[in-house]
Amino acid sequence: MTLKDLDLPMGVVARRARGGYAWTRLTLMIATAAIDWMVIAGTSYMVSLVYNRFNSGDWWTIKAQVDLALLVSSLFVMLNVVRGQYQFSNYIAPNHRIGTALTLWGATFVTLMAFAFATKTSDGFSRVAVIATFVTGFPLLLLARRAAGRLMTLGSKIGMIPARRVMLVGRENDVTAFAMRYQPWNAGMHIAGTGLLADEGRAGSGRGDIARIVAQARQMYLDDVLIIVPWSETATIDSVIDAFMRMPVTIHLGPERIFDRFDEIKIAKTGGIASLQLGRPPLSAGEIMMKRMLDVGLASFALFLFTPVLLLIALAIKIDSPGPALFRQRRLGFNQRAFSIVKFRTMTVEDDGDAVRQATRGDQRITRIGRFLRRWNLDELPQLINVLGGQMSLVGPRPHAIAHDRQYDDGRIALYARRHNVKPGITGWAQVHGLRGETDTVEKMQARVEHDLYYIDNWSVLLDLEIMARTVFSRKAYDNAF
Repeated sequence: MTLKDLDLPMGVVARRARGGYAWTRLTLMIATAAIDWMVIAGTSYMVSLVYNRFNSGDWWTIKAQVDLALLVSSLFVMLNVVRGQYQFSNYIAPNHRIGTALTLWGATFVTLMAFAFATKTSDGFSRVAVIATFVTGFPLLLLARRAAGRLMTLGSKIGMIPARRVMLVGRENDVTAFAMRYQPWNAGMHIAGTGLLADEGRAGSGRGDIARIVAQARQMYLDDVLIIVPWSETATIDSVIDAFMRMPVTIHLGPERIFDRFDEIKIAKTGGIASLQLGRPPLSAGEIMMKRMLDVGLASFALFLFTPVLLLIALAIKIDSPGPALFRQRRLGFNQRAFSIVKFRTMTVEDDGDAVRQATRGDQRITRIGRFLRRWNLDELPQLINVLGGQMSLVGPRPHAIAHDRQYDDGRIALYARRHNVKPGITGWAQVHGLRGETDTVEKMQARVEHDLYYIDNWSVLLDLEIMARTVFSRKAYDNAF
């Protein structure tokens, strides 16, 4: 069906689309909040029922089960509403905001505990049910949100969900390049028109050109205007903004090409100073604290559990070959600060100079007990001391010998040094994908670095737990161990 078939003026169609857009977005916000509420409440209630069945032998509903389900789901939805997480744009983004969702999920249970303590109702909630809800609820929530995001993206593409009516203003080459690069129609936008500026120095450029574009725009009932002009042309940008400030539209300054390098860009304001924030440390202060608590708790438990094993391994090393049981080597940690990593000695040499020769398959320098320790990753266990000392984390990019860092941090591998923006780990995303052992080619190191950077950009507590589990149980984690 076309506009001609409807026999309606363009303005009428645009007004109806604009009104439909507002109501549809409000409906979607309510629907996504309702989905979150139902998924969390349903999960909490079912977990409580199952626990009650095993604990008391019946399926009868008790008031505490219902209260827990209502409280958890309502708290989470309320926190998301306050943070504006039910916006349509959050669901159709290529990477949904998992980190923000996890933070709010944790905040929900912290608030729940504070509420229960303040009202002296903590005894009414089963601790097992609360913990089980926390563990199982988040994965189910992510699955529901991913399904909702796919449905919204599909609905936007086929026209079931009205898109924002947008005009692109700029020179023809810039507007064409922007449209081809970003494909705004896949991001919930409908390109209602283009306002083409004449090239600088040509007839028709200037205020008269902009006035013509604004006159066209008034007939389109737009929601947004994107100014696709190089930021260096401040006079042109100022003129376009001044003209469109007289219209009830949202004005955006289109992105520069350098923005493509960054996943999250936002306006930061400190006092009266506004700046464009292109990057930040990979982990926020709260995430650093959460990761540190996980490290200290699990490393302390593991060190206590494996102390007899560590002593037996140390004794076996001393019997097998002359030399110390432990081996120390300088590595670069967080922010490229040097520290001494602790490992079980597995070789007859203790290289730690400007040239360090990597272990190779069948290396004669590896001792008999050392071959066994390296095969099953047991030589890394003393690094639990480094974790408790704060130099390392349980999970993170594996630290290399300083000599190898200097070898590759020379421009041959882009962003190699960015691996040091988080603490190095005993195990990591690269290791559980079999990327370990000798790096005798740049390509092998490049693959390892790419996995490390993926971990840095996608960190979460769940990812750390997954990597730790795969380190123990996945066959790939033991590949290339020699």
